[in-house]
Parts: sequence; C-alpha cells; structure tokens
Amino acid sequence: MSDKKPTYYEAVGRRKTSSARVRLHVESDEAKGTMTVNNRPAEKYFPGEVFKRIYLEPFRTTNTIGRFSVTVKVEGGGLSGQLGAVSHGISRALVKVDQEKFQPILRKRGLMTRDPRAKERRKAGFAGKARAKKQSPKR
Repeated sequence: MSDKKPTYYEAVGRRKTSSARVRLHVESDEAKGTMTVNNRPAEKYFPGEVFKRIYLEPFRTTNTIGRFSVTVKVEGGGLSGQLGAVSHGISRALVKVDQEKFQPILRKRGLMTRDPRAKERRKAGFAGKARAKKQSPKR
C-alpha cells in the first residue's frame, strides 16, 4: 500500500435530472483557482454573479478558494439543475480532501444534502399536468 497523495479528488453531484462529475486537482500550480465546466470556463458556462456565488459557495464555506483547479463534466437537465449538481459535487469532493474538517461545516450549510425535489410525473386519466383534474360539466 502506498502513502502517495492523489493528484485529484473526484466526486459525483446530482440535482433534478442533472449529474456532475467533479475533479479537484491538487498538483498544478499555474492553473490553481481555475474552473472548467464541459471544457469551457465556468464564467462562460454559468454566466452572471448569482451563478458564480452558488458554485463557489463550497469553497467559500471551507475557506479553500484558489487552492484547487476544478474540472467538471455535467449532463442532463437545465442550467439550474446543472448548477446545483456542480455545487453538490464540489462539496462531496472537498469532503474527500479532509473529512473531519470539512464535512461538519458543509453539512451545516446544507451543501452535502442531495436536493430530492424533482418534477412530479403526469398521471394517466387526469388533465394535462400532474395534479390537474378533469373539468366536470355544470349542466
């Protein structure tokens, strides 16, 4: 068994129908602090300050901004679901870096819990949407 440290930590995050495979790279000094999502910079993939705040939240909580370079492969769902999956995956990867230190604070902020909310399925025999009822005639 070797005592060699890994070059990256990997985890999977999920939200709605999206899933994100996240890798936190440790070794590269010149690329530290960079984040790519599906081979594009994260600022381009998730444009805007609100999105940036959400995907950087795990790093801000654990005080590790700029310590890792991050690569993400995300698929399925829409932009909002993908963003939640990326945040969840980053949190899970950070726990693999240092479980005793990071897990309690990430769990307290709600970043370790997989958000189970998803679109409800449509039921047969009903009108259109999941909870809509057929209209009854009045006369």
